[in-house]
Amino acid sequence: MKETKAYLHGNGDLQKTLVVVFLRGGADGLALVPAVGDDDYHRLRPRIAIAEKTAIRLDERFGLNPLMSALKPAVEEGALNTVHCVGSEDDTRSHFEAQDLMEHGGRAGGGWLGRFLRFREKASAGALSAVALGTAVPESLRGAPSATAMRSINDFAFSGSNDFVRSLQSLYQKQSGVFGARANDTFRALARLREVHTKDYSPANGAEYSSGRFATDLRLAAQLIKARLGVEAITLDLGGWDSHISQGPAITPNITRLADGLAAFRQDMGAEMKHTTVVVMSEFGRRVTENSVLGTDHGRGGVMFVMGQNGSKGRTIANWPGLARENLVGPGDLPVTTNYRDVLFPILSEHAPDADMAKVFPDHKPEPA
Repeated sequence: MKETKAYLHGNGDLQKTLVVVFLRGGADGLALVPAVGDDDYHRLRPRIAIAEKTAIRLDERFGLNPLMSALKPAVEEGALNTVHCVGSEDDTRSHFEAQDLMEHGGRAGGGWLGRFLRFREKASAGALSAVALGTAVPESLRGAPSATAMRSINDFAFSGSNDFVRSLQSLYQKQSGVFGARANDTFRALARLREVHTKDYSPANGAEYSSGRFATDLRLAAQLIKARLGVEAITLDLGGWDSHISQGPAITPNITRLADGLAAFRQDMGAEMKHTTVVVMSEFGRRVTENSVLGTDHGRGGVMFVMGQNGSKGRTIANWPGLARENLVGPGDLPVTTNYRDVLFPILSEHAPDADMAKVFPDHKPEPA
């Protein structure tokens, strides 16, 4: 096992994994982490605001949506941090442009996560070093030394017979150079995955995943990480956050899916969370004032979550301007007071101190949150 792990990693005993969850559709930060201690929040959202008495208090100003109660232990044990008024410099309020800019990490070529995996002294090109749980590799992983999209372990397999695979493997077995190394790495990964798949995976520590795609993806993420396959980055999506109409009923199921999924993943991982960081992000937040049909329109500043090992206490990081009209931007949006790259910067630097962060986020002067 140790030899296989080292080979698949390409980085010796590297064990750290970054899991990136993208909430597509512009998740409302004031619904996920409402400013229940700010009187203007209740004034501007008279019908859709979260009541102060029902929120899971984070500090004197912020709370978690009560639908996220599954994450209360993570907050109390210092494993979950939230960042408010976070976003990018994009002000188009277009889903496509905002997502594109954020996933590329600015105007540079390729994706920020792909560059992170590439620009390191010990960059790994293992067949499973980067896994996108979906039907396609996201823009954030473009340019990675290696990236694989899958919906299940069955997706990572040759379509031919075992005889065909053995014949193909014999062609590359004694090959040297890049192609030989990559091919043999892939065959080793396939063999290891077959071992994993033949075992009936049972979540550890009494964790129970709900049904649905998001929970299934998180369950697979936990399985891949714990199997020691050399996975360094995993991406997955949770869509459906565009809440122009009837925001409460529209996003209630998603809020529960997000919280329950993350809580089950953390419980399943157990001690492995010491080597794992989960980042949750969205392309932008929503307008502060509710609209006439009980929804919210596209805005600017939103929320990010960072979940990892336990600390002293879960924190809310916010350069908070307040919700008075003069403190808002555009048609009435939360300003972006923390750039999303400044949240990612210290996380990436901790996961791989040898990463060339100037190449990961070019043309950005870091002010790490």
